[in-house]
Amino acid sequence: MTNLTGRGPVNMVKGMRRFAPLLLAWLAAPLAAAQPADGTHAALRAEGTEPPLTEEDLAFGEPVELYDPSERALESFHAALRRAEAGEDQARILVYGASHVAADLFTDEVRQRLQARFGDAGRGYVMPALPWRNYRPQGGLSVLSSNRWEGLRVRANSRDVDPLGVAGMAVEADSRSAWGRIDTGEQTANRFVLHFLMRPEGGSFDLRLDGRRVARIATRSDTIEAGVYRVESIPDAHHTLEVRPQGDGPVRLFGVSVEREQAGVIVDTMGLNGARAVSHLQWQDEIHRAYLRQLRPSLVVLAYGTNESGDDDHPVSTYEEELRSVVGRIRGTVPEASCLLIGPSDRPMRGEDGEMIDRPRTHQVVEIQRRVSRDFGCAFFDLLEFSGGALSMVRWAGTEPPYAQRDLIHFTGRAYRRLGEVLHQTLMEGFD
Repeated sequence: MTNLTGRGPVNMVKGMRRFAPLLLAWLAAPLAAAQPADGTHAALRAEGTEPPLTEEDLAFGEPVELYDPSERALESFHAALRRAEAGEDQARILVYGASHVAADLFTDEVRQRLQARFGDAGRGYVMPALPWRNYRPQGGLSVLSSNRWEGLRVRANSRDVDPLGVAGMAVEADSRSAWGRIDTGEQTANRFVLHFLMRPEGGSFDLRLDGRRVARIATRSDTIEAGVYRVESIPDAHHTLEVRPQGDGPVRLFGVSVEREQAGVIVDTMGLNGARAVSHLQWQDEIHRAYLRQLRPSLVVLAYGTNESGDDDHPVSTYEEELRSVVGRIRGTVPEASCLLIGPSDRPMRGEDGEMIDRPRTHQVVEIQRRVSRDFGCAFFDLLEFSGGALSMVRWAGTEPPYAQRDLIHFTGRAYRRLGEVLHQTLMEGFD
């Protein structure tokens, strides 16, 4: 790894009230067919004909008991939290997943709660330019860029292996008119760690902090390898970090870790709309492992399965083999880190008679994730149980306020926040 250091100025809902008459009436209303879980987050509301339910009529998102046969899956993570609480170290959580994670809503809730108790060690991993148009990380930080960047990531129908860093995505540009900017906004930082690709045809780019150039970084190398540049020993304050390619070759950037040089917690959100767990196997292995080791996570979370539950043409046995390969690679790279699998959410489908019915493959994916988590010493959080089991998305899309969107795949913002609250409670079980 090329490392350059610069110094310059991330079961059914138990408390649900009985509202079967309202539910049946709502189910009789027209309902749009569920769409692929591609990460669309339009704020759509269900259209019911009955009086809306109040929040007192139901309890959304009951606590979920973590599946952990070893009763030791989170030991390493809890030890890191204790060191952070004592002011000795940082505890870092890497959360991988699809659109549930990409929204950075439940992850931000976990981030806020952990940092409030154990210390704020920084916003964590973000992209230095927009990888897609609606990329909006939470937490008061903003990312802006010109439209000269190409967003790179694994596509569902591709099997090519590509250098995509630690998050499975990158931005690339070769134009002098391209620029990308991170504004820490409400956040403060005193360290930025930039990840980029070194390669034979690589170009150079300027790195600017608060309007002043701190380095011109060349990414040309005889071999393909992971590049790192650090900006540190700067005031812990609001900053803007800007990247500007020089037009002498393509520049590929993987991300920037926005940090504070102090004990505390960092939560990195690494979600990709439409992703599957197998996507990890299409990220160039050596580069991914190099960055994963460098970040030193205390806990790695894999939140996949909702998209896989709709892959009916993909044998479940093959899915299990792929998931084992992904978990095995992470465990082999950072064996000291705890690991957690978060299962698929409910994803109902329309039956032959037009009624919404349960999707059997969802339950197969849940059982596979349980087996894999047990065999690799990981914990498992059942997202299907959290939301209330089969057809829960139909119920929650019909409440007022709604907790699920009309696509019957994604939750609403308030539901994601509730998920973050429950997940935080679950992660803290046994800590005190």
